[in-house]
Amino acid sequence: MRRSIVRGIPVEILEDERLNAAVSMLPSNYDFEIHKTVWKIRREKIRRVYLQFPEGLLLFSCLIADILEEFGPCETVISCDVVYGACCVDDYAAKAFDCELLVHYGHSCLIPVQDTAGCSVLYVFVSIKFDTGHFIDTLRHNFNPESRLALVSTVQFISSLQAARKALSNDFKIELPQVSPLSPGEVLGCTAPRFNEDMDAIIFVGDGRFHLESVMIANPDVPAFKYDPYGKKCFREHYDHKTMRKQRHQSVEKASNCKKFGLIFGALGRQGNIRIMETLRDQLLASCREVFEFVMSEISLEKLSRFKNIECWVQIACPRLSIDWGLQFIKPVITPYELMVAMDGIKWQKQYPMDYYAFESLGPWTNNFGKRTKQHVKMRYTK
Repeated sequence: MRRSIVRGIPVEILEDERLNAAVSMLPSNYDFEIHKTVWKIRREKIRRVYLQFPEGLLLFSCLIADILEEFGPCETVISCDVVYGACCVDDYAAKAFDCELLVHYGHSCLIPVQDTAGCSVLYVFVSIKFDTGHFIDTLRHNFNPESRLALVSTVQFISSLQAARKALSNDFKIELPQVSPLSPGEVLGCTAPRFNEDMDAIIFVGDGRFHLESVMIANPDVPAFKYDPYGKKCFREHYDHKTMRKQRHQSVEKASNCKKFGLIFGALGRQGNIRIMETLRDQLLASCREVFEFVMSEISLEKLSRFKNIECWVQIACPRLSIDWGLQFIKPVITPYELMVAMDGIKWQKQYPMDYYAFESLGPWTNNFGKRTKQHVKMRYTK
């Protein structure tokens, strides 16, 4: 008997010659999950779809919109606002444009679909295939047998890392470390696993440094390497941990002496978190500080410099904004974790925490603290 459904998708969609011809115009090593999206549109009778892409995938947006409009069929709206990560999923805009479905490309399911604002959300990871054979040979040629290696990447390359892990299991002690709710091997710019001291090296697959730096910050004593899957080259990477920690500690010291604080709720997609905002506000008020609350989609020197009375800013958007660019601002711009240190809510950590979306995080100034896990750190938290 001929199967009518494969992987949850009807065969008539998978074998639609016209649809497959249209999909063939997209890069063959990029999986945009077009058939799955078309089936969801048809099955749920969706009329209007909001498409959200990171900068590097916007060049495919019009072609994908054309395909969905023809084979859905449906109307589409393409978002051209900046997308830094899955934290920027823009379900509020999708709802404002009367869209019943938001398709978010290039990131994992950081914001649960049940938490979005009145529209269905489909996360398309856009898995990218690369020459894993060359990657495997590179590791075999450059690392000693029996080395303990941690393979990490962004969500696009995770499926390829799984295949590489299996092929390398007889050569090395391979780990795909996981920090829930992320997938095994996945790292974000603000969230990364921490390793034991016996890890020999971090191997990051990707062409940029932003996500790699996250796992380097979390593991300052583990050598890090980046394998570029496009250029097929492997590099030893370095990070100035001493300078970063010194700069952040100085900002914390300044913050501890400030009296007037500006709390910034990041309004770019879902960067901000009301619960974190309330936690920090309560901590500041309990410490007899004056608090002003702000909402900003983009945090810039020009905007902050207008508020002369604010002595210190605390941004609930992206920790890396403070870590990477904090010195560009006139007044201290610190993270929720750094504020808690400044207010004696927690001690300064030996290793800078990259746990912003981790279930097992230091405290309620992170997004997923307490979800699916019990509190595992005793804190001196004033409320």
